[in-house]
Amino acid sequence: MDLFTPFAQRSLALRNRIVVAPMCQYSANDGVPDDWHLVHLGSRAVGGAAAVIAEATAISPEGRISPGDTGIWNDAQVAAWQPITAFIRGQQAIAGVQLAHAGRKASAQRPWEGGGPLPAGHGEWTTVAPSAIAFDQGWHIPQALDEAGLRKVVDDFREAAKRALAAGFQLVEVHAAHGYLLHQFLSPLSNHRTDAYGGSFENRTRLLREVLAAVREVWPDTLPLWLRISATDWAGEKDGKDGWTIEQSVRLAREVEPLGVDLIDVSSGGVVSHVKIPIAPGYQVPFAACIRREAGIATGAVGLITESEQAAAIVDNGEADLVLIARESLRDPYFPRRAAQELGQSLPAPVQYQRAW
Repeated sequence: MDLFTPFAQRSLALRNRIVVAPMCQYSANDGVPDDWHLVHLGSRAVGGAAAVIAEATAISPEGRISPGDTGIWNDAQVAAWQPITAFIRGQQAIAGVQLAHAGRKASAQRPWEGGGPLPAGHGEWTTVAPSAIAFDQGWHIPQALDEAGLRKVVDDFREAAKRALAAGFQLVEVHAAHGYLLHQFLSPLSNHRTDAYGGSFENRTRLLREVLAAVREVWPDTLPLWLRISATDWAGEKDGKDGWTIEQSVRLAREVEPLGVDLIDVSSGGVVSHVKIPIAPGYQVPFAACIRREAGIATGAVGLITESEQAAAIVDNGEADLVLIARESLRDPYFPRRAAQELGQSLPAPVQYQRAW
């Protein structure tokens, strides 16, 4: 494999193996994206990425991380997304969206406002989770989801996928990482239920499997479905009884592929605070490589991938099928074009920019 060879999934052909990872901008109004999102996402499509995935986009108002999150629970949001996805597609990039529910980490401040839970009287809302356990000291205590609440989550993901298609997206990614709702169900650190949605691996993964099946019911067979997971909680891993582990991630990957998942986007952490994560360049790549090797499913690697040679080596060595660039794409929207030049490859530029290449 090569970083600049196309990557085919279902009816789509990604023009290379570089994808812009979903990154929250916390700049929407009532979930409606605006010109900031058009310029932010559009410039990265111009920059040469094969796919541009819009930020964690809430499937319901209570699923937002913050009041500034984008959403896809109503028609006004669909209409606002349409010119953005059209522009991305017009640059020969794939327009993707990450469907998300923040669970107990919802009702939070924007990062530049502190990032903690919204104080009382500042527009806070009731949060939900698998169990009535706060994310951290000082955070809201969530309501444990009952049967009706569980059905609503599944239905909201299904309806969000329908709206994503109407909005012009070609790729959907279900967010089950970073300590948000679906990850909260996966991890025994946050899921203390004793019913059919807690306890055993099968029970803790039940809601995610139901969500994926619901999304695939309405998402066309011709278009890819991706899943982002945290491969490890970096905590409580003794005997696999406490935290979520890479071994459980491999098992999950094997079980979701028959449900129509085409790629596992491999991140880590987020379900508990104050854990020590050994952050270093490419620190999550071994997890993507393990899942790809052991589960036999396509993976995407993400996490401190900042150099062209580093990205190329990940793909060349078969550690992942794609690299997802996050913060480096904030610093340089044209990272794919820079990487192509540094690696002696050709990446056609828009006609308006060809004089520079």
